[in-house]
Amino acid sequence: MRSCLDRFFQITQRHSTIPREVSAGLTIFGSMAYIMAVNPAVLAGAGLIRHDMVITTIAGAIAGTLLMALWVRLPIALAPAMSSNVLFAQVIVQQAHVSPATAFTVVLFSGLCFTLLSLTRLRLKIIQSFPPCIILGIQVAIGAFIARIGLISAGIAVPSVNGLGFASLSQPSVILALAGVMLCLLLQLLRIPAGLLITIMLLTVAGLVIPGPDGQPLTQLPAHLMDWPHYPVHMLAPFNFKEFFHHLGLLLPITLYILLSDFFDATGTMLTVTRQAGLCGTKERPDLDPRAFTADGVASILGALLGTCTVSAYLESLTGAEAGGRTGLSALIVALLFAISCIFWPLITAIPALATAPVLIFVGIIMLSNLTELSNTLEEAFPPLCMLLLTVVTGNFMLALACSMLLYTAILLVRRAFDKVTPIIVGLDITFLCYMILQGQL
Repeated sequence: MRSCLDRFFQITQRHSTIPREVSAGLTIFGSMAYIMAVNPAVLAGAGLIRHDMVITTIAGAIAGTLLMALWVRLPIALAPAMSSNVLFAQVIVQQAHVSPATAFTVVLFSGLCFTLLSLTRLRLKIIQSFPPCIILGIQVAIGAFIARIGLISAGIAVPSVNGLGFASLSQPSVILALAGVMLCLLLQLLRIPAGLLITIMLLTVAGLVIPGPDGQPLTQLPAHLMDWPHYPVHMLAPFNFKEFFHHLGLLLPITLYILLSDFFDATGTMLTVTRQAGLCGTKERPDLDPRAFTADGVASILGALLGTCTVSAYLESLTGAEAGGRTGLSALIVALLFAISCIFWPLITAIPALATAPVLIFVGIIMLSNLTELSNTLEEAFPPLCMLLLTVVTGNFMLALACSMLLYTAILLVRRAFDKVTPIIVGLDITFLCYMILQGQL
């Protein structure tokens, strides 16, 4: 067995050992296991059953990670992405007013486009021609959007005459939520493995004795802590192509955004992890294996077929690379641990929204830290800051993105930087302009 694993994953060739790969897999799983609780909580906002989403989240993570482990053989784990699940529930279902089945169709088409791009040289052209300030704006704006949802879910931000106000500190649940955010930060600063997962577990336990706004304990334990998983077969290929094409003008910009978001996030994540592991950016291996991009795209297609949002590479895989993971065996261990976790679905569904909300806030703030890359020139800094401000104030990310894209093009035209107005930017501008017109008619 050792010899077979060594040959298949090239463990010795990559200067690693089986115990080190197992340890790296355990580290990666611990750092990203929180998604099993957070993703179902977010998707429940789209009217989906939380138990169903726990199972489909695990299934999507297993499928995507196995693909990366056994085909590409890289120490990268995949799972439903934190940005796409918020867009799925808040933007596609709630703001675009379409059914979850249509939202899954959006995920499917974005995954198909990603896979096609990964098979062509167009992938490199898009990376080279897309404006960095818009990429930065997308990262920080979606971070603000995620943090905003977390603040509302935690009960820290409540409706007021001015839109949102700070909740009363006399409520124990608000104090607990604030403590959860501080705990996330503390565990991160101390570099405690699985810090986000530990935070969720501690807040869930505290919720057994701390009452919510209704006076009942925040955490309600299920009758059984473990049970054999029952896959929701009605979530297999849950598509609605008729409604998708009926609302194509409204959904096409969202599909393009999810495509671009996954495209750049996956590219950045996989390059960061493989460079840390010495598998890319070296004289022997200067470029990332093209199969990695294809695997990420196919994983999104599989995720949609299994009934979850966009499945993508997780930056938490970097913890495995830092722990010495160099091969797909690390990812295989992660997939096996996700499979084992599915028998604890009753306990996962008992996790209250308040326990996962601080994680949303923390992840959103971490994404906002990309503001350190903000340019010191007005024309490069204004569009991403505008996108961030509009997202925070209005809660409408897609309109904020559309306004910022059009503003960026206008700045280029005023500056007569016609060489920067690429066909990709023009196409996106036309698409987002149509989206704004259709959104105004709702």
